[in-house]
Amino acid sequence: MSNRVVIHADWSLGTINKNIYGHFAEHLGRCIYEGLWVGEDSPIPNTKGIRQDVLAALKKLNIPVLRWPGGCFADEYHWKDGVGPRENRKRMINTHWGGVVENNHFGTHEFFQLCELLDTEPYICGNVGSGTVQEMSEWVEYMTFDGESPMSRWRQENGREKPWKLKYFGVGNENWGCGGNMTAEYYADQYRRFQTYARNYGDNKLYKIAGGANTDDYHWTDVLMREAHGMMDGLSLHYYTVPGTWENKGLALDFDKQAWFETLQRALRMDELLTRHSTVMDRYDPQKRVGIIVDEWGTWYAVEPGTNPGFLYQQNTMRDAVVAAAHLHIFQKHCDRVQMANLAQLVNVLQSVILTEGEKMLLTPTYHVLEMFKVHQDAEALAFHGKIGEIALENGESLPHVSVSASKKDGKVHVSLCNLSPDESAEFELELRGAEGSHSCAGVILVGDAIDAHNTFENPERVAPAPFEGAKMDGNKLSVKLPAASVVLLTLEA
Repeated sequence: MSNRVVIHADWSLGTINKNIYGHFAEHLGRCIYEGLWVGEDSPIPNTKGIRQDVLAALKKLNIPVLRWPGGCFADEYHWKDGVGPRENRKRMINTHWGGVVENNHFGTHEFFQLCELLDTEPYICGNVGSGTVQEMSEWVEYMTFDGESPMSRWRQENGREKPWKLKYFGVGNENWGCGGNMTAEYYADQYRRFQTYARNYGDNKLYKIAGGANTDDYHWTDVLMREAHGMMDGLSLHYYTVPGTWENKGLALDFDKQAWFETLQRALRMDELLTRHSTVMDRYDPQKRVGIIVDEWGTWYAVEPGTNPGFLYQQNTMRDAVVAAAHLHIFQKHCDRVQMANLAQLVNVLQSVILTEGEKMLLTPTYHVLEMFKVHQDAEALAFHGKIGEIALENGESLPHVSVSASKKDGKVHVSLCNLSPDESAEFELELRGAEGSHSCAGVILVGDAIDAHNTFENPERVAPAPFEGAKMDGNKLSVKLPAASVVLLTLEA
Protein backbone atom coordinates (compact mmCIF):
# COMPACT_ATOMS: atom_id res chain seq x y z
CA MET A 1 0.00 0.00 0.00
CA SER A 2 1.25 3.50 -0.77
CA ASN A 3 -0.43 4.93 2.35
CA ARG A 4 0.61 3.71 5.80
CA VAL A 5 0.13 5.58 9.06
CA VAL A 6 1.22 4.63 12.58
CA ILE A 7 -0.77 6.35 15.35
CA HIS A 8 0.78 6.54 18.83
CA ALA A 9 -2.01 6.30 21.40
CA ASP A 10 0.49 6.99 24.22
CA TRP A 11 2.12 10.07 22.67
CA SER A 12 0.18 13.29 23.14
CA LEU A 13 1.05 16.44 21.24
CA GLY A 14 -1.13 18.53 23.54
CA THR A 15 -4.78 19.30 24.09
CA ILE A 16 -6.96 20.27 21.13
CA ASN A 17 -8.69 23.40 22.37
CA LYS A 18 -12.40 22.90 21.73
CA ASN A 19 -12.53 26.54 20.59
CA ILE A 20 -10.99 25.66 17.22
CA TYR A 21 -14.53 24.43 16.48
CA GLY A 22 -15.83 27.97 16.99
CA HIS A 23 -18.13 29.99 14.75
CA PHE A 24 -18.69 33.53 13.55
CA ALA A 25 -21.96 35.43 13.04
CA GLU A 26 -21.75 38.87 11.46
CA HIS A 27 -24.44 41.37 10.59
CA LEU A 28 -24.04 40.44 6.95
CA GLY A 29 -26.66 39.36 4.45
CA ARG A 30 -29.12 36.87 5.94
CA CYS A 31 -26.89 35.56 8.72
CA ILE A 32 -28.38 37.39 11.70
CA TYR A 33 -31.74 38.48 10.30
CA GLU A 34 -33.68 35.47 9.00
CA GLY A 35 -30.84 33.05 9.62
CA LEU A 36 -30.81 33.41 13.41
CA TRP A 37 -33.22 36.19 14.40
CA VAL A 38 -36.79 36.31 13.13
CA GLY A 39 -38.37 38.25 15.99
CA GLU A 40 -40.93 37.16 18.54
CA ASP A 41 -43.88 37.94 16.25
CA SER A 42 -42.64 35.78 13.37
CA PRO A 43 -44.76 32.85 12.13
CA ILE A 44 -41.49 30.87 12.05
CA PRO A 45 -41.30 28.99 15.40
CA ASN A 46 -38.87 30.85 17.65
CA THR A 47 -37.61 31.12 21.18
CA LYS A 48 -37.54 34.77 22.20
CA GLY A 49 -37.09 35.73 18.56
CA ILE A 50 -34.44 33.15 17.68
CA ARG A 51 -35.33 30.41 15.19
CA GLN A 52 -36.00 27.10 16.93
CA ASP A 53 -34.96 24.91 13.98
CA VAL A 54 -31.59 26.63 13.69
CA LEU A 55 -31.13 26.53 17.46
CA ALA A 56 -31.79 22.79 17.58
CA ALA A 57 -29.34 22.10 14.75
CA LEU A 58 -26.61 24.26 16.24
CA LYS A 59 -26.93 22.63 19.66
CA LYS A 60 -25.94 19.30 18.11
CA LEU A 61 -22.58 20.78 17.08
CA ASN A 62 -21.58 21.61 20.68
CA ILE A 63 -20.50 25.06 19.51
CA PRO A 64 -17.85 26.17 22.01
CA VAL A 65 -17.57 29.87 21.12
CA LEU A 66 -19.40 32.35 18.87
CA ARG A 67 -17.89 35.59 17.54
CA TRP A 68 -20.09 38.69 17.01
CA PRO A 69 -20.95 41.33 15.61
CA GLY A 70 -18.21 41.23 12.96
CA GLY A 71 -16.11 41.28 10.90
CA CYS A 72 -16.03 44.55 9.05
CA PHE A 73 -19.39 45.37 10.63
CA ALA A 74 -17.78 45.48 14.10
CA ASP A 75 -15.80 48.62 13.30
CA GLU A 76 -18.90 50.56 12.30
CA TYR A 77 -21.10 49.10 15.05
CA HIS A 78 -22.03 51.37 17.93
CA TRP A 79 -23.35 49.11 20.65
CA LYS A 80 -25.56 51.68 22.35
CA ASP A 81 -27.76 51.71 19.24
CA GLY A 82 -28.61 48.05 19.91
CA VAL A 83 -29.91 48.12 23.49
CA GLY A 84 -33.17 49.28 25.04
CA PRO A 85 -36.69 48.93 23.60
CA ARG A 86 -36.40 47.70 20.03
CA GLU A 87 -38.89 50.20 18.69
CA ASN A 88 -36.59 53.00 19.87
CA ARG A 89 -33.34 51.64 18.48
CA LYS A 90 -31.55 53.57 15.76
CA ARG A 91 -31.79 52.45 12.17
CA MET A 92 -28.54 52.62 10.24
CA ILE A 93 -27.12 51.76 6.83
CA ASN A 94 -24.91 48.68 6.68
CA THR A 95 -22.36 50.31 4.41
CA HIS A 96 -20.08 47.27 4.24
CA TRP A 97 -22.66 44.66 3.32
CA GLY A 98 -25.21 45.52 0.70
CA GLY A 99 -26.21 49.02 1.80
CA VAL A 100 -29.30 47.65 3.54
CA VAL A 101 -30.98 49.09 6.62
CA GLU A 102 -29.85 47.65 9.94
CA ASN A 103 -32.60 48.09 12.53
CA ASN A 104 -30.44 47.02 15.50
CA HIS A 105 -33.11 44.63 16.78
CA PHE A 106 -30.40 42.05 17.41
CA GLY A 107 -28.03 43.64 19.90
CA THR A 108 -26.06 42.85 23.03
CA HIS A 109 -28.94 41.33 25.03
CA GLU A 110 -30.12 39.22 22.11
CA PHE A 111 -26.59 37.96 21.41
CA PHE A 112 -26.01 36.86 24.98
CA GLN A 113 -29.44 35.23 24.96
CA LEU A 114 -28.41 33.26 21.87
CA CYS A 115 -25.18 32.18 23.54
CA GLU A 116 -27.06 31.08 26.64
CA LEU A 117 -29.50 29.04 24.56
CA LEU A 118 -26.57 27.39 22.75
CA ASP A 119 -24.50 27.02 25.93
CA THR A 120 -21.61 28.68 24.09
CA GLU A 121 -18.98 31.23 25.10
CA PRO A 122 -19.60 34.71 23.67
CA TYR A 123 -16.75 36.38 21.79
CA ILE A 124 -17.37 40.12 21.35
CA CYS A 125 -15.44 42.15 18.79
CA GLY A 126 -15.15 45.82 19.73
CA ASN A 127 -15.06 48.91 17.53
CA VAL A 128 -11.62 50.48 17.11
CA GLY A 129 -12.06 51.73 13.53
CA SER A 130 -14.88 54.24 14.03
CA GLY A 131 -15.39 54.00 17.78
CA THR A 132 -13.83 55.60 20.82
CA VAL A 133 -11.97 54.33 23.84
CA GLN A 134 -14.86 55.48 26.03
CA GLU A 135 -17.41 53.63 23.91
CA MET A 136 -15.48 50.36 24.15
CA SER A 137 -14.77 50.82 27.85
CA GLU A 138 -18.44 51.46 28.60
CA TRP A 139 -19.50 48.38 26.62
CA VAL A 140 -17.28 46.16 28.74
CA GLU A 141 -18.67 47.87 31.86
CA TYR A 142 -22.26 47.42 30.65
CA MET A 143 -21.73 43.72 30.04
CA THR A 144 -19.59 42.68 33.01
CA PHE A 145 -19.77 45.14 35.94
CA ASP A 146 -21.75 44.03 39.01
CA GLY A 147 -21.60 47.27 40.98
CA GLU A 148 -23.12 50.72 40.97
CA SER A 149 -22.42 52.67 37.78
CA PRO A 150 -24.29 54.38 34.95
CA MET A 151 -23.70 51.45 32.60
CA SER A 152 -24.72 48.73 35.08
CA ARG A 153 -27.87 50.69 35.96
CA TRP A 154 -28.69 51.03 32.26
CA ARG A 155 -28.24 47.29 31.76
CA GLN A 156 -30.61 46.64 34.66
CA GLU A 157 -33.17 49.09 33.25
CA ASN A 158 -32.96 47.14 29.99
CA GLY A 159 -33.91 43.92 31.74
CA ARG A 160 -30.64 42.25 32.81
CA GLU A 161 -30.05 42.45 36.55
CA LYS A 162 -26.77 40.56 36.83
CA PRO A 163 -23.85 41.04 34.46
CA TRP A 164 -22.93 38.42 31.91
CA LYS A 165 -19.75 36.41 31.94
CA LEU A 166 -17.56 37.49 29.04
CA LYS A 167 -14.17 35.90 28.44
CA TYR A 168 -13.22 36.64 24.83
CA PHE A 169 -12.94 40.23 23.68
CA GLY A 170 -11.44 41.38 20.37
CA VAL A 171 -9.96 44.86 20.18
CA GLY A 172 -10.92 45.73 16.61
CA ASN A 173 -11.12 43.72 13.39
CA GLU A 174 -9.00 43.80 10.25
CA ASN A 175 -7.61 47.17 11.21
CA TRP A 176 -5.18 46.83 8.29
CA GLY A 177 -8.25 47.06 6.00
CA CYS A 178 -11.93 47.67 6.60
CA GLY A 179 -11.24 48.40 10.27
CA GLY A 180 -9.41 51.64 9.52
CA ASN A 181 -6.66 51.01 6.92
CA MET A 182 -4.05 51.38 9.63
CA THR A 183 -0.37 50.56 9.56
CA ALA A 184 0.89 47.87 11.90
CA GLU A 185 2.76 50.46 13.96
CA TYR A 186 -0.29 52.70 14.32
CA TYR A 187 -2.64 49.86 15.22
CA ALA A 188 -0.16 48.51 17.79
CA ASP A 189 -0.35 51.85 19.60
CA GLN A 190 -4.12 51.96 19.26
CA TYR A 191 -4.38 48.41 20.60
CA ARG A 192 -2.28 49.29 23.64
CA ARG A 193 -4.49 52.31 24.30
CA PHE A 194 -7.90 50.70 23.76
CA GLN A 195 -7.15 47.50 25.69
CA THR A 196 -6.05 49.54 28.71
CA TYR A 197 -9.64 50.61 29.27
CA ALA A 198 -11.21 47.22 28.61
CA ARG A 199 -11.29 46.51 32.33
CA ASN A 200 -11.61 43.32 34.32
CA TYR A 201 -14.55 43.75 36.69
CA GLY A 202 -14.92 41.47 39.71
CA ASP A 203 -13.98 37.93 38.80
CA ASN A 204 -14.58 38.48 35.07
CA LYS A 205 -11.19 38.30 33.37
CA LEU A 206 -11.03 39.21 29.70
CA TYR A 207 -8.98 37.18 27.24
CA LYS A 208 -7.93 40.08 25.03
CA ILE A 209 -7.45 39.40 21.33
CA ALA A 210 -5.47 41.82 19.18
CA GLY A 211 -6.35 42.25 15.53
CA GLY A 212 -3.78 40.23 13.65
CA ALA A 213 -2.51 39.77 10.15
CA ASN A 214 -4.13 39.32 6.79
CA THR A 215 -2.84 36.05 5.32
CA ASP A 216 0.97 36.28 5.03
CA ASP A 217 1.63 39.73 6.47
CA TYR A 218 4.41 38.59 8.81
CA HIS A 219 5.52 42.19 9.35
CA TRP A 220 2.16 42.89 11.03
CA THR A 221 2.64 39.94 13.37
CA ASP A 222 6.19 41.01 14.19
CA VAL A 223 5.17 44.58 15.04
CA LEU A 224 2.19 43.55 17.17
CA MET A 225 4.21 41.00 19.11
CA ARG A 226 7.15 43.36 19.56
CA GLU A 227 5.03 46.26 20.76
CA ALA A 228 2.15 44.63 22.62
CA HIS A 229 2.55 40.89 23.24
CA GLY A 230 2.54 41.43 27.01
CA MET A 231 -0.86 43.13 26.78
CA MET A 232 -2.63 40.48 24.72
CA ASP A 233 -3.77 36.90 25.22
CA GLY A 234 -4.47 36.14 21.58
CA LEU A 235 -3.55 37.44 18.13
CA SER A 236 -5.97 36.87 15.28
CA LEU A 237 -5.26 35.61 11.77
CA HIS A 238 -7.60 35.79 8.77
CA TYR A 239 -7.25 33.59 5.72
CA TYR A 240 -9.91 32.64 3.19
CA THR A 241 -9.70 29.91 0.58
CA VAL A 242 -10.47 31.76 -2.66
CA PRO A 243 -10.20 29.94 -6.01
CA GLY A 244 -9.59 32.30 -8.88
CA THR A 245 -8.89 35.90 -7.89
CA TRP A 246 -10.57 38.30 -5.47
CA GLU A 247 -12.00 40.15 -8.46
CA ASN A 248 -13.09 37.00 -10.31
CA LYS A 249 -13.76 34.28 -7.79
CA GLY A 250 -14.53 30.69 -8.75
CA LEU A 251 -18.02 29.20 -8.55
CA ALA A 252 -19.45 27.30 -5.59
CA LEU A 253 -21.18 24.87 -7.99
CA ASP A 254 -20.53 23.47 -11.48
CA PHE A 255 -16.75 23.46 -11.06
CA ASP A 256 -14.29 21.03 -12.63
CA LYS A 257 -11.39 18.96 -11.29
CA GLN A 258 -8.93 21.78 -11.87
CA ALA A 259 -11.00 24.11 -9.68
CA TRP A 260 -11.19 21.34 -7.05
CA PHE A 261 -7.40 21.04 -6.98
CA GLU A 262 -6.86 24.79 -6.92
CA THR A 263 -9.24 25.14 -3.97
CA LEU A 264 -7.64 22.33 -1.96
CA GLN A 265 -4.15 23.58 -2.70
CA ARG A 266 -5.06 27.02 -1.39
CA ALA A 267 -6.82 25.56 1.64
CA LEU A 268 -3.72 23.61 2.67
CA ARG A 269 -1.72 26.84 2.67
CA MET A 270 -3.14 27.38 6.16
CA ASP A 271 -0.44 25.01 7.46
CA GLU A 272 2.36 27.23 6.11
CA LEU A 273 0.72 30.40 7.45
CA LEU A 274 0.36 29.00 10.96
CA THR A 275 3.92 27.69 10.95
CA ARG A 276 5.44 30.99 9.84
CA HIS A 277 3.29 33.28 11.99
CA SER A 278 3.98 31.06 15.00
CA THR A 279 7.71 31.24 14.27
CA VAL A 280 7.52 35.04 14.38
CA MET A 281 5.56 34.88 17.63
CA ASP A 282 8.10 32.46 19.13
CA ARG A 283 10.75 35.19 19.06
CA TYR A 284 8.77 37.20 21.59
CA ASP A 285 6.73 34.46 23.24
CA PRO A 286 8.69 31.19 23.27
CA GLN A 287 6.37 29.78 25.96
CA LYS A 288 3.45 30.15 23.51
CA ARG A 289 1.32 32.02 26.04
CA VAL A 290 -0.29 34.12 23.29
CA GLY A 291 -2.65 32.04 21.20
CA ILE A 292 -3.25 32.31 17.48
CA ILE A 293 -6.96 33.01 17.00
CA VAL A 294 -8.00 32.12 13.43
CA ASP A 295 -11.29 33.94 13.82
CA GLU A 296 -12.11 34.05 10.10
CA TRP A 297 -11.50 31.10 7.78
CA GLY A 298 -13.35 29.20 5.10
CA THR A 299 -14.14 29.16 1.39
CA TRP A 300 -15.15 32.31 -0.48
CA TYR A 301 -16.68 31.93 -3.94
CA ALA A 302 -18.69 34.11 -6.28
CA VAL A 303 -22.18 34.69 -4.87
CA GLU A 304 -25.06 32.57 -6.11
CA PRO A 305 -26.62 34.02 -9.29
CA GLY A 306 -29.52 36.36 -8.63
CA THR A 307 -28.55 37.13 -5.02
CA ASN A 308 -27.38 40.43 -3.55
CA PRO A 309 -23.60 40.55 -4.13
CA GLY A 310 -23.18 42.21 -0.75
CA PHE A 311 -24.81 39.27 1.03
CA LEU A 312 -22.08 36.69 0.20
CA TYR A 313 -24.55 33.83 -0.12
CA GLN A 314 -23.03 30.66 -1.57
CA GLN A 315 -23.87 26.98 -1.81
CA ASN A 316 -21.87 24.35 0.06
CA THR A 317 -20.65 21.10 -1.49
CA MET A 318 -18.51 18.06 -0.74
CA ARG A 319 -15.54 20.20 -1.75
CA ASP A 320 -16.31 22.46 1.21
CA ALA A 321 -16.61 19.44 3.49
CA VAL A 322 -13.12 18.30 2.49
CA VAL A 323 -11.78 21.85 2.91
CA ALA A 324 -13.30 21.99 6.41
CA ALA A 325 -11.83 18.62 7.40
CA ALA A 326 -8.39 19.56 6.11
CA HIS A 327 -8.46 22.88 7.99
CA LEU A 328 -9.50 21.26 11.25
CA HIS A 329 -6.68 18.74 10.88
CA ILE A 330 -4.21 21.60 10.42
CA PHE A 331 -5.54 23.44 13.49
CA GLN A 332 -5.22 20.25 15.52
CA LYS A 333 -1.65 19.79 14.31
CA HIS A 334 -0.85 23.30 15.62
CA CYS A 335 -2.68 22.83 18.92
CA ASP A 336 0.32 24.22 20.83
CA ARG A 337 -0.35 27.68 19.39
CA VAL A 338 -3.84 27.73 17.82
CA GLN A 339 -6.34 28.30 20.62
CA MET A 340 -9.43 29.25 18.64
CA ALA A 341 -10.76 29.21 15.10
CA ASN A 342 -14.08 30.61 13.89
CA LEU A 343 -15.59 29.36 10.65
CA ALA A 344 -17.02 32.14 8.49
CA GLN A 345 -19.96 32.17 8.75
CA LEU A 346 -22.69 30.48 10.74
CA VAL A 347 -25.80 30.79 8.54
CA ASN A 348 -26.39 31.88 4.91
CA VAL A 349 -22.97 33.55 4.46
CA LEU A 350 -19.83 32.04 2.88
CA GLN A 351 -19.00 28.53 4.19
CA SER A 352 -22.10 28.17 6.33
CA VAL A 353 -23.18 25.13 8.29
CA ILE A 354 -26.85 26.04 7.78
CA LEU A 355 -28.83 27.62 4.95
CA THR A 356 -32.35 29.00 5.30
CA GLU A 357 -35.04 30.23 2.97
CA GLY A 358 -38.10 31.59 4.72
CA GLU A 359 -39.31 28.83 7.03
CA LYS A 360 -37.11 26.21 5.33
CA MET A 361 -33.73 25.11 6.69
CA LEU A 362 -31.04 22.68 5.56
CA LEU A 363 -27.75 21.36 6.89
CA THR A 364 -24.72 21.68 4.63
CA PRO A 365 -21.91 19.13 4.11
CA THR A 366 -19.70 21.40 6.23
CA TYR A 367 -22.21 21.04 9.09
CA HIS A 368 -21.88 17.28 8.97
CA VAL A 369 -18.08 17.42 9.16
CA LEU A 370 -18.24 19.59 12.27
CA GLU A 371 -20.73 17.23 13.88
CA MET A 372 -18.60 14.19 13.03
CA PHE A 373 -15.42 15.84 14.31
CA LYS A 374 -16.82 17.28 17.56
CA VAL A 375 -15.31 14.25 19.35
CA HIS A 376 -11.92 15.97 18.92
CA GLN A 377 -12.95 18.90 21.14
CA ASP A 378 -10.68 19.07 24.22
CA ALA A 379 -9.15 15.69 23.33
CA GLU A 380 -5.42 14.89 23.32
CA ALA A 381 -3.90 15.24 19.86
CA LEU A 382 -1.96 12.06 19.07
CA ALA A 383 1.35 11.85 17.27
CA PHE A 384 1.47 9.83 14.07
CA HIS A 385 3.95 9.15 11.31
CA GLY A 386 4.00 7.25 8.06
CA LYS A 387 3.81 7.56 4.32
CA ILE A 388 1.01 9.32 2.47
CA GLY A 389 0.77 9.13 -1.30
CA GLU A 390 0.62 12.27 -3.39
CA ILE A 391 -1.60 13.58 -6.17
CA ALA A 392 0.45 15.08 -9.01
CA LEU A 393 -0.97 18.36 -10.31
CA GLU A 394 -0.69 19.85 -13.77
CA ASN A 395 1.33 22.80 -12.42
CA GLY A 396 4.08 20.42 -11.30
CA GLU A 397 3.11 20.60 -7.64
CA SER A 398 1.29 17.98 -5.60
CA LEU A 399 -1.30 17.41 -2.89
CA PRO A 400 -1.33 14.71 -0.23
CA HIS A 401 -3.81 12.01 -1.20
CA VAL A 402 -5.17 11.78 2.33
CA SER A 403 -5.34 14.16 5.31
CA VAL A 404 -5.18 12.51 8.75
CA SER A 405 -5.63 13.52 12.38
CA ALA A 406 -6.07 11.50 15.56
CA SER A 407 -7.01 12.20 19.16
CA LYS A 408 -7.78 10.38 22.39
CA LYS A 409 -10.51 11.12 24.90
CA ASP A 410 -12.47 9.11 27.45
CA GLY A 411 -10.58 5.94 26.55
CA LYS A 412 -11.42 6.15 22.84
CA VAL A 413 -9.13 6.93 19.92
CA HIS A 414 -10.72 8.95 17.13
CA VAL A 415 -9.12 9.00 13.71
CA SER A 416 -10.45 11.44 11.11
CA LEU A 417 -9.53 11.09 7.46
CA CYS A 418 -10.34 12.88 4.25
CA ASN A 419 -9.53 11.89 0.69
CA LEU A 420 -8.37 14.95 -1.22
CA SER A 421 -8.67 13.30 -4.61
CA PRO A 422 -11.85 14.10 -6.56
CA ASP A 423 -11.83 10.82 -8.47
CA GLU A 424 -9.45 8.23 -6.95
CA SER A 425 -10.10 6.09 -3.88
CA ALA A 426 -7.33 5.67 -1.31
CA GLU A 427 -6.29 2.41 0.30
CA PHE A 428 -4.00 2.44 3.28
CA GLU A 429 -3.11 0.80 6.56
CA LEU A 430 -3.47 2.28 10.01
CA GLU A 431 -1.48 0.82 12.88
CA LEU A 432 -2.34 1.70 16.46
CA ARG A 433 0.60 1.61 18.86
CA GLY A 434 0.75 2.31 22.58
CA ALA A 435 -2.70 0.93 23.32
CA GLU A 436 -3.13 -2.38 25.06
CA GLY A 437 -5.51 -5.11 23.96
CA SER A 438 -7.73 -5.38 20.93
CA HIS A 439 -9.99 -2.60 19.74
CA SER A 440 -13.33 -2.44 18.04
CA CYS A 441 -13.79 -0.03 15.14
CA ALA A 442 -16.88 1.95 14.22
CA GLY A 443 -16.99 4.47 11.43
CA VAL A 444 -19.10 7.14 9.78
CA ILE A 445 -18.58 8.58 6.29
CA LEU A 446 -19.63 11.68 4.42
CA VAL A 447 -19.48 11.33 0.64
CA GLY A 448 -21.51 12.60 -2.29
CA ASP A 449 -22.47 11.30 -5.72
CA ALA A 450 -20.48 14.11 -7.39
CA ILE A 451 -17.69 16.47 -6.38
CA ASP A 452 -20.19 19.34 -6.26
CA ALA A 453 -22.87 17.29 -4.49
CA HIS A 454 -24.84 19.58 -2.19
CA ASN A 455 -28.09 19.80 -0.30
CA THR A 456 -31.02 21.86 -1.52
CA PHE A 457 -34.36 22.75 0.01
CA GLU A 458 -35.94 20.31 -2.44
CA ASN A 459 -33.40 17.55 -1.58
CA PRO A 460 -31.94 18.36 1.85
CA GLU A 461 -30.53 14.87 2.48
CA ARG A 462 -28.51 14.37 -0.69
CA VAL A 463 -25.26 14.63 1.33
CA ALA A 464 -25.56 13.14 4.79
CA PRO A 465 -23.43 10.94 7.07
CA ALA A 466 -23.78 7.16 6.81
CA PRO A 467 -22.16 4.17 8.52
CA PHE A 468 -18.71 3.41 7.09
CA GLU A 469 -18.05 -0.20 6.13
CA GLY A 470 -14.66 0.33 4.47
CA ALA A 471 -12.47 -0.42 7.50
CA LYS A 472 -11.33 -3.88 8.65
CA MET A 473 -9.57 -4.41 12.00
CA ASP A 474 -6.98 -7.15 12.50
CA GLY A 475 -5.26 -6.94 15.87
CA ASN A 476 -3.84 -3.43 16.11
CA LYS A 477 -3.91 -2.89 12.35
CA LEU A 478 -6.69 -1.41 10.31
CA SER A 479 -7.13 -1.66 6.56
CA VAL A 480 -9.10 1.27 5.18
CA LYS A 481 -10.48 2.09 1.75
CA LEU A 482 -11.60 5.69 1.37
CA PRO A 483 -13.83 6.64 -1.56
CA ALA A 484 -12.81 9.68 -3.58
CA ALA A 485 -13.76 13.08 -2.14
CA SER A 486 -14.88 11.67 1.20
CA VAL A 487 -14.53 12.40 4.91
CA VAL A 488 -14.46 9.59 7.46
CA LEU A 489 -14.36 9.39 11.26
CA LEU A 490 -13.22 6.14 12.91
CA THR A 491 -13.74 5.38 16.60
CA LEU A 492 -11.40 2.77 18.09
CA GLU A 493 -12.41 1.46 21.49
CA ALA A 494 -10.85 -1.25 23.65
